[in-house]
Amino acid sequence: QLVESGGGLVQPGGSLRLSCEASMLSIDKLAVGWFRRAPGKDREDVACIESDGRDPIYSVPVKGRFTVSRDDAQNAAYLEMNNLKPEDSGIYYCAAEREFLALGRCPPRVYDFWGRGTQVTVSS
Repeated sequence: QLVESGGGLVQPGGSLRLSCEASMLSIDKLAVGWFRRAPGKDREDVACIESDGRDPIYSVPVKGRFTVSRDDAQNAAYLEMNNLKPEDSGIYYCAAEREFLALGRCPPRVYDFWGRGTQVTVSS
């Protein structure tokens, strides 16, 4: 129900824009989060955007370089990544909040819907 796209190979300092498209699920009232998992490491939070799109939150390693946004008309969310570093490499996932009793706030109590991820590799 969530499909990520936009990953790829990019040189350090480069940019990528990831997309998270929802189907069979309307995300307009749900918080949406982005996560990543590097090889041999645990999954880590990257960013979260609330249902109204205001005041997104970011993890410390990406703050100031990444921007999360959403377009509810397209039923999609996005992650703009700039000034990429090798340590940003990994599989990036998006997730949407559980619909039942959703508050639309970050972080949500539970993420119920997950995509399969898109690979981001930052290397020269």
